Amino acid sequence: MAPANLRSQRVFTFGKGKSEGNKNMKALLGGKGANLAEMASIGLSVPPGLTVSTEACHEYQEGGHELPAGLWEDMLEALCTVEDDMGCRLGNPAKPLLLSVRSGAAVSMPGMMDTVLNLGLNDEVVAGLAVKSGERFAYDSYRRFLDMFGNVVS
Repeated sequence: MAPANLRSQRVFTFGKGKSEGNKNMKALLGGKGANLAEMASIGLSVPPGLTVSTEACHEYQEGGHELPAGLWEDMLEALCTVEDDMGCRLGNPAKPLLLSVRSGAAVSMPGMMDTVLNLGLNDEVVAGLAVKSGERFAYDSYRRFLDMFGNVVS
């Protein structure tokens, strides 16, 4: 169980040897979120990221699929932390930040949870990524993003 001061926190960051969560917070962060937090806190090489708590997800579902008050701002604040840690910016063609969006649960359910990779790509960003890493990689990544987004979000 999370300490009392973390129970009201809805977005948790991890990476660069620091973490706001740990392995004992699977009910709050899901298995993936808790394990990423733990690996980051013990110094393993984990890309910086953020986890939205299961409580925030419950609030969203129970609130008629409306974001709870303040959650958007909490996510933007955590995103800024990830951007600073990575030295990249979401939507910046010169230094693009690409995110993996993964659903999770307290218990593992292989093949049952949705994933969207390469969030952050759009027509402008993919052109900037192509300059840095080649057209084939950039446009294949964009294609994969569009395919996953279309399958998961639609």
